[in-house]
Amino acid sequence: MANLLNLKSLRDSRGSLTILDNVEEILPFPVRRIFYIQHASGAVRGGHRHYFTQHAVICLVGSCTVTIHDGKQEQEYFLTRPDQCLIIDTLDWHTMHHFSANAILLAFASTTYDPTDYIYQPYAKALEDDKI
Repeated sequence: MANLLNLKSLRDSRGSLTILDNVEEILPFPVRRIFYIQHASGAVRGGHRHYFTQHAVICLVGSCTVTIHDGKQEQEYFLTRPDQCLIIDTLDWHTMHHFSANAILLAFASTTYDPTDYIYQPYAKALEDDKI
């Protein structure tokens, strides 16, 4: 199941500085790809899980909800601060939704893009198929 980390932030009268120093010590994987989602208000993103890829997501601006299903339970995470980092495990079915109008969601991935790494069948459907 996913894990929510609080990143180190320094705050003073000049603003906030969130630090991702020694990324290999913060994230449970080496970063091979970085991307971000923006202009997604009203959209649902994700809708898959992976064979190999892990993700870490940070809502840099605005807010969004990430729903995770690990095959046994479902949990929602509300990302509202840029010092929150959600680690998404390889087999976590995930969707990102309820983006605020100005949201920017930054993602770090453990692999480069590979279309064969995606599993588009949600767990509920997989469990139903097993009963047939």
